[in-house]
Amino acid sequence: MTQRTLTIIKPDSVENGNVGNIIAHLEREGFRIVAARSLRLTQAQAGAFYAVHRERPFYTSLVAYMTSGPVWVMCLERADAVHYLRAVMGATNPADAAEGTIRAAYGTSIERNAIHGSDSAENAAIEVAFFFAASDLV
Repeated sequence: MTQRTLTIIKPDSVENGNVGNIIAHLEREGFRIVAARSLRLTQAQAGAFYAVHRERPFYTSLVAYMTSGPVWVMCLERADAVHYLRAVMGATNPADAAEGTIRAAYGTSIERNAIHGSDSAENAAIEVAFFFAASDLV
């Protein structure tokens, strides 16, 4: 079943010049880019996007990191997109990520782990709508 998910290429990947490499990796894995944009998240945007983590000890540093530079947000599509993207990204901690995954190749720490991906179909719909209007999705 074709499904959509959201990914964010994080500030460390943008800063290190890895956006093209990551997009190429995603396309090789069969993802179609439905919508994409580069932006710099405001404090309010990052805080709202990561609100689910508000009570966790890493929330403040996560918001600070995600607002530290430009990011690329993309709506991706393919069969089983949410689950498959999680596998392609690799473990949250790049040190634990399998070889050949995006985080193993481009992540440098558990926080600076190169890429975000939705963790469920329900959250994917919410996250895609956070960044894109229905008319943006082609």
